[in-house]
Amino acid sequence: MKFYIDTLDRVLPTRLVGSVLETTGPTASVADFPAPVGAMVEIERSSGGTVRAEVIGFRDQRTIVFPHQSLVGIRRGAQVRLVSTTRQLRIGDELLGRVINAHGKCVDGRPQPMLTHRTLVERDPPIPAERPRIDAPFATGVRAIDGLLRCGRGQRLGVFAGAGVGKSVLLGMLSRYTEADVNVIALVGERGRELNDFIYRDLGPQGLARSIIVCATSNEPAVSRVQAAHTATAIAEHYRDRGKEVLLLVDSVTRFATALREIGLSSGEPPATRGFPPSVFATLPKLVERAGRSQHGSITAFYSVLVEGDDPTDPVADTMRGLLDGHLWLSRSLASSGHYPAIDVLESISRIMPDVSPPEVYAAAQTIRKLMGTYRDNEDLISVGAYRQGSNRLIDAAIEMRGPITTVLQQTPEQHSSLDDCTKQIVSLGARCNAYLESPITQSPQQVDAAA
Repeated sequence: MKFYIDTLDRVLPTRLVGSVLETTGPTASVADFPAPVGAMVEIERSSGGTVRAEVIGFRDQRTIVFPHQSLVGIRRGAQVRLVSTTRQLRIGDELLGRVINAHGKCVDGRPQPMLTHRTLVERDPPIPAERPRIDAPFATGVRAIDGLLRCGRGQRLGVFAGAGVGKSVLLGMLSRYTEADVNVIALVGERGRELNDFIYRDLGPQGLARSIIVCATSNEPAVSRVQAAHTATAIAEHYRDRGKEVLLLVDSVTRFATALREIGLSSGEPPATRGFPPSVFATLPKLVERAGRSQHGSITAFYSVLVEGDDPTDPVADTMRGLLDGHLWLSRSLASSGHYPAIDVLESISRIMPDVSPPEVYAAAQTIRKLMGTYRDNEDLISVGAYRQGSNRLIDAAIEMRGPITTVLQQTPEQHSSLDDCTKQIVSLGARCNAYLESPITQSPQQVDAAA
């Protein structure tokens, strides 16, 4: 049967073919090949077999294609054949608990499943006027988030962190303890060894059972790294359209943007902000806007952003802060002191928290943040012993409550905190903070605790 199919492919007059003129870096220029941008093609190798590639642009009457594999074996004049003008993905529940590559093929060593559903890899975001408001909380199982940075179903948040601050561990906690029906996890540009570390150390059997992992490691071509993020988003959209609550984790957007930069520069775009061409900052909102809530279900998304040198003015980080509904900033100083998860609450924000939190939780969170900010502002005076206790009741309360607040915000990866338990702890902690603030300055901490 394959012989007859191959024969038809060669003789059908409607097929589109071209030939390789030259290669420049990772790209190839093809003559007489008017395929649209985004089309999938195959390039014949001189040694036999083909190389999959994607059309990324045009230059001087030539079509520029970016291969999914090495160009080794490609010669001048090699035939290029159009495979498809749109990218579709096979999908189904059989992918739960599996690891797939950017093109939807399982790469975990187990047999390929039979998948009956199809979905487009790149789709338009939901119409803004048809998006329901976010009005229900989304439990993550992490006290620092559920207590002081509570997010809602369909919210999109960023996890901003430098290298080695605990980003992957936090993402593993989110995927393990979340209340979502399905987890879709995209590992974009990560080191190869980190896949199994994330699965067995951070995710665990409980999280893997309801997860689909899309992996494109750092050695894979830029088009594969870009498509991995789109593939994960397409899978999340498939389950959202079926009424599911989906958690989408993309680690990391920075490496997604770096891959876009590589493609953009290869196609002839001029570099702009720190070497990133303009198309990068046009593509980021297209990816982010696809997540969120629809009339059927919701995609709650966490996008990790690798901040180079812990610089908050990094162009990708700065752009993502403006696109998302909140961000979690992981502090290197907290991680160095053994405070995990190393979420700097004062530098983080959830724009949806007032809409999804009971009034008592929101009020308690504001009081706790106020005391944390007071302690940070006066930390130098306190550390050197220049502050005299009893001079300012607000500073006194910040000093006395620092220990209890830190205890609540710290959590090991093995600990799970339900939303109800977290609510009780935050409200109780807020009541103790208010008791200190409202008590006479002459009362001792023991008297305040007894009154509270």
